Amino acid sequence: MSPMHRRIGLAAVAVTVPAALVFTGVGVGQASDHLPSTSDARHTHSAHKAAAGSNLDDPAKKEIAMKLVSSAENSSLDWRAQFKYIEDIGDGRGYTAGIVGFCSGTGDMLELVEYYTQQKPGNVLAKYLPALREVNGGDSHDGLDPNFTKDWKKAAADKAFQDAQEHERDRVYFNPAVKQGKGDGLGALGQFIYYDAIVMHGPGNSKYSFGGIRKTALSKAKPPAQGGNETTYLNAFLDARKEAMKSEEAHSDTSRVDTEQRKFLNEKNFDLAPPLKWKVYGDPYEINS
Repeated sequence: MSPMHRRIGLAAVAVTVPAALVFTGVGVGQASDHLPSTSDARHTHSAHKAAAGSNLDDPAKKEIAMKLVSSAENSSLDWRAQFKYIEDIGDGRGYTAGIVGFCSGTGDMLELVEYYTQQKPGNVLAKYLPALREVNGGDSHDGLDPNFTKDWKKAAADKAFQDAQEHERDRVYFNPAVKQGKGDGLGALGQFIYYDAIVMHGPGNSKYSFGGIRKTALSKAKPPAQGGNETTYLNAFLDARKEAMKSEEAHSDTSRVDTEQRKFLNEKNFDLAPPLKWKVYGDPYEINS
């Protein structure tokens, strides 16, 4: 799970593409305080209709979710460029790598390499499995240095490893977040808010894990599935999320909540429907279709 944002690039020039090319074309531009008037009707439908009509596992919505997370994690909407990413960011979790920040100290990197090895025995990372088991739970590089980062980048060129990263992202983070979001009666935006939280804080039920954050939110407001108001509940969840982020220095910049997720919520964009304009760490981004 990713513990903090990683600044690897500046925002690019805005590009608008047809809806049919949403998987390959993104735009980055200046954020605005409100969406164009042509979208007002779309964004003012009821929470109930939003939850019923839009889910994050729709392929186009999922692509948007990946780009939103990458804007916060990598300062780029090109999330597929992050398969090769790896560094120790000094947060006590060892190496952080890949499309959702798999960490050598938290177990998800170990599970990823185990799955990759099941799919492709003898791969370039398989030899590190004993070391990954030893360093799990801490920040040690014992048995990984000096060549693990080089071999990770080499593996990242392998389609099988890219597929393995996406498989583990979905199994550990995306699918559980979407399932819980649907269960709580949330639309695509709420499901994304869950997904971003579980990527950063990890699954589980401790106070500042995803389960703990949700528990805190439930103590303040009811989700739509329990007869509550979607906006009220998601604001409670984001409040709890910010508390969790501020509990750790690596998470202390909360702009991914303040100027991204809360902005979409204030616009009542429960469907997470483009055009989307937001800022993270002061950088403006835009998805137009």
